Amino acid sequence: MQLPTTFNQLIEEATQLKLYRKLVQQLNKDLLYANIDLSFNEDVLPTSLKLLLHETVFKLIQEKFMDYLNLLYIIDVSEKKIKQLDGTDVVLLSDQVAFLILQREWQKVWFKNKYS
Repeated sequence: MQLPTTFNQLIEEATQLKLYRKLVQQLNKDLLYANIDLSFNEDVLPTSLKLLLHETVFKLIQEKFMDYLNLLYIIDVSEKKIKQLDGTDVVLLSDQVAFLILQREWQKVWFKNKYS
């Protein structure tokens, strides 16, 4: 599987394969497991999804760092990828982490769809 490298590629691929709703459902499930107070409607616009997830990750980094780490653990975002990010600008960092979260959730949805 070749992972999408941009948000637009990810959304385009999810939409083409008719798996966008499954992506949102998977994200909601993992947010619930991580005890993060955020849930998306399955019809949420991709831009709203990205913006709200980015805001949430930013707040977690700033105010609830242990919850942020727990979320990354539950979603199973690669520690190696996180360590490669530049943490000097928290706004940019939270945007990049939000994309890594969506990328990992997409990977889960894609594999479930392909192999079940």
